[in-house]
Parts: sequence; C-alpha cells; structure tokens
Amino acid sequence: MKSYLSLDTEAKLKKTQELPPHIHFIGIGGIGMSALAMILAKNGYSISGSDQKTSLTLKDLARNQIHIFQTQEESNINEILKVHGKDILIVISSAIREDNLELCKAKKYNLKIKHRSEILAFLIKQKRSVIVSGSHGKTTTSTYITTLFYYANRNPTAIVGGIIPLYKRNYNFSDSELLIAEADESDGSLVKFNPSIGIITNLELEHVDHYLNLEDLIKTMKQFAQNCECLISNFDCKNLKHNIQDSKWFSIEKISNIDFSLIPKESNGCEIIAEYYEQEKFIDIIKIPVPGIHNLSNTVAAIAACRLSGILFKDIKKGIQNLQLPSRRFEYKGLWKNRLIVEDYAHHPSEIDAAISIASTIIKTKHNLSNISPKRLVTIFQPHRYSRTKKFKNDFALSLSKSDLVFITPIYSAGEDEIIGINNKTIGYELKKLNPNLEIYTPDNNQNLIKLIKKHTIEKDLILIMGAGDINIICANLFLELIKNKSINNNLAA
Repeated sequence: MKSYLSLDTEAKLKKTQELPPHIHFIGIGGIGMSALAMILAKNGYSISGSDQKTSLTLKDLARNQIHIFQTQEESNINEILKVHGKDILIVISSAIREDNLELCKAKKYNLKIKHRSEILAFLIKQKRSVIVSGSHGKTTTSTYITTLFYYANRNPTAIVGGIIPLYKRNYNFSDSELLIAEADESDGSLVKFNPSIGIITNLELEHVDHYLNLEDLIKTMKQFAQNCECLISNFDCKNLKHNIQDSKWFSIEKISNIDFSLIPKESNGCEIIAEYYEQEKFIDIIKIPVPGIHNLSNTVAAIAACRLSGILFKDIKKGIQNLQLPSRRFEYKGLWKNRLIVEDYAHHPSEIDAAISIASTIIKTKHNLSNISPKRLVTIFQPHRYSRTKKFKNDFALSLSKSDLVFITPIYSAGEDEIIGINNKTIGYELKKLNPNLEIYTPDNNQNLIKLIKKHTIEKDLILIMGAGDINIICANLFLELIKNKSINNNLAA
C-alpha cells in the first residue's frame, strides 16, 4: 500500500520563511493556541501570551519559559516592544474580538498579525502531515492516530484540541518530519492547509455563527478536500458520500467497495469487538478498548491514516490496545456519594446522542465501571453559544429527553452577544413539551445548579456532565469529595 508520508524525490519538504523571532499569542490559554505556542517555543522561538483566565495550561506554559500576561491591556504590547522591538508577530484566534485592547494596540503600531490557522499552515508546510477535520470526532481521531504512530515507533509532532492521555498534554514535540494535527472547520480557516493526508470524519451543520447553511459548510469542506494529497472520508456519512469525490473511504457499516471497514460484533459499554477489512478482504478481529459506536468510526479512520502512512497492520494492532479517549470525551471521573461521574465535551445534538448512547448501554448491560452498577441516567448540560442554542433548541430537547433527570445550566456564551429570548429555559420548555413527565431543572445560576444536584440525585445515578464551556470546572467544585478509584481516571480537566 502506497505511503503518502514517504519523502521521495518528488515530495521533498519546502522549508518556508521563518517567523519573526518573538511571537505573542492573544488568548494563549485556549486549547489550540497553547499547543501552537508550545511547539514554536520548542522550535526556538521566543514566546509570550496573554489570557484573563487562570488554568493548569497557563502554568505549564510558564514552566516552559513562556511569559504570561494575566490581563489583556495595551501596556502588554508596549512591554513586549521594549524588549523585542517591532520585529514581532501577534497571533489571534477567531475568539478574539475586534475591540480587544491588545489587538487594537498591535494594529495601531502596524505590527504583523496572523490568525492561528496561518501558524498551523506554516507548520504543515514544513512537514509531511495527517490533518483531521470533520464536524465531530476530530480530537479523538487525532489522539488515536498520534497514539498509533507512537507505538509504531514513528514519533510525530502532534497538535490536538484536547489532552492526549499518552502525553498528558495537548501536543507532542518531535524533530521527525511527521505532523498530526486537528483542523478546526468552525471558521473556515482550514482551507489554508495542504496536508499529505486529510481526513473528514463526518459532516453536518455546525458552527451556525459562521456558516449560513449546510451547503455553505459543504463548499468549505470540498475546498479542504481538494487541497489534500490523499483524502480519507467516512462513507457512512451521507453528506460526505454525496458531495466528496476522489477519496479513500472507511465504514463501520459496509464492506463492499470500501477501502477500510471495521464492522462491530460485540459491545458492552466499555469496549467493542469488531472485524477489520481492507479493500473487502478480512484481515483480523480487533478489540477496541473504548466505548461507543461513534468511536469505532474514529478508530477505523485512524487505522486508515496509519495504513496510508505505511504502517504495518501488525504494528497498528499492537497500538490499538493502548487507545484511550482524550480528556472530556466520556471521561470517567470517579464516584461522588455513590454516584458515578462522567464528563463529555458534547455540545451538538449528535454528540449528546453519542454520549447518552454509551451511558444507556452501560446501564442496560449493568457493566460495573466501578464498585456500583448505575441504574439511572442524569444529564447535566451546559449549552454552548447563543447562536447554536437558537438553531438546535428542538434537537437538544430531543437528545436530552432520553435521560431520567435533566439539569440545563445557563448558556456559556463563548464571547457571543446575548440573543434575547434564548437561554437554558428555552431548551427546557421544548423538552417539557416532548416529555411532560420528565424531571427537568433550569437554574438561573451555578450556585442553584449545585444545590439542585445535591437535592435531586440519588445513589447509583450515572451523572453525565456535557458541554464545551466551563461546566467541568463548575461541577468540580461540587465533586471535590470524589472517592479515588484506581479503575478509572480521576484527574479533573484543566
């Protein structure tokens, strides 16, 4: 099988022009920004950054000689200019507003300003790369690929939108010519990338603050697909099957005319046993040590990327037994007052469906993840963005209706302006229409949320905490009494 990561005479890497010697990241604590900052620091650049929130990530950056400003003021730019002069670069993400004081000052001084996607594009140009995009599963698939490469003795540089269990951080630095990275489609910036291997995990309307409709998103993803030397796509996703061409296809449903198939045979809410096929030929039976059919799809996407990178299947199989989900992806946190606590990053209806599906399977199969067998599903959901809540309020209600008890927190704005009439009670209202008998709580603040959780949950509940905002930190304040259990991961996410 052809390796798209091999460095033959026609595919010599072109070293691009270097960046300025000092680089300042506005909002450096973000999961994508911090990884880029660390990789550039490891490459010898002088790095600084600012963030208004404290986190373990910022402490890690500071330990690596990255200067952190704890405010975002004009004076930060003045201080940097005093030390480094004007030959500096300012890096921003789409989360940085136009009225940000540092950004305004940088524009006033006519400093070089680049979007974080341009920095990632710079790194991609210098290496052979596997770049993962799609509406869901990017972080998990990127984590799996990085893990499988590591166990095949091909240590890559990695830039991932979550904590990789193997490294206990969201990046890996390597002097090899290989790069694994996640391409965020939320703002359309992934069209700047020209990867050796590109992956599209799936495609459905998301990020409605940027895309007008599904057709708008498909147009962007088509452009990304055209930029890939080799493209790997999910045949089970109708939006990909009907709109993407010239791809290697993977599936967890079909074998005929599929390049890479992984067909499930057994699942118990903790692991999946599946048959692996390559170009319709049966290869082996694989035990995947993570739950969820959607994670089986992520696994076969990762296998496909490895095979097309020239990794032997026998080496891939050795690595599969070491796969772990990244942080906040159905992450077992521990026991709190005989209740099993699980965190998930789900913030789209499809992601909520996937997380609830795993939780329901655990309850139905009575699988003991700890010393209790949970009997009831309690969901705590923090809506993320007003625009997303407005667009998907009915879908959120339908997804959450599969719970036994629901708490919906105030919306995490992610920097968006409030939309009048859209709040957590909007989802609660739609949910009550669907299931009038369902116990639902929509507290006005996080203090009331904590009180309600204490009052209405009971022993042997599986409490599933979902959202892409700070709901994990809010709940951490309640679950400080977590009983440590060696069989599950108890580390609270940063």
